[in-house]
Amino acid sequence: MNRRQWSIVIGISLVALLAGVFTSQGIYKAGLASEPSVKAFFDNPWKTPDGKLLDTQQWQGKVLVVNFWASWCPPCVEEMPTLDKLQQEFIQQNVLFVGIGIDSPSNIRQFLEITPVSYPIVIGGIEGSSLAKQMGNSQGALPYTVIINAKGKSTYSKLGKISEEELKKAIKSAL
Repeated sequence: MNRRQWSIVIGISLVALLAGVFTSQGIYKAGLASEPSVKAFFDNPWKTPDGKLLDTQQWQGKVLVVNFWASWCPPCVEEMPTLDKLQQEFIQQNVLFVGIGIDSPSNIRQFLEITPVSYPIVIGGIEGSSLAKQMGNSQGALPYTVIINAKGKSTYSKLGKISEEELKKAIKSAL
């Protein structure tokens, strides 16, 4: 390749790089969950991976960190130890983490045998994916985290892997 051809290749590469950077910024933007979607979250008959029905009324009056995830999603799996650690750290402050698995019950059970967590994990399935979209995840991607304050109002949402510092700050602002 001559110098002119290399210049063209480098120019196209830079344009592609900049386009990727600017469009990826929009991927991580998510809206806050509406009141009807938060109500739908509480009204949903959530089941554990073993098929037991959970009483979501016990979750009301707490700060909830709702995390939509799947066992096949690498960033979801990577952030779970941090979520579990923070559940332990904030449990005395009336904070409850809830994991909504967008996966089959058997996959979730197998995953939890290898990677147990101290917070409730429920089966989301297709309904869980739909609820995530209602709660501001217009991309439908995972992981997706929503914080609901003790009054039942969404105060924070994040599409993509969340850092420990970012999550601590969001929880503290919801307390």
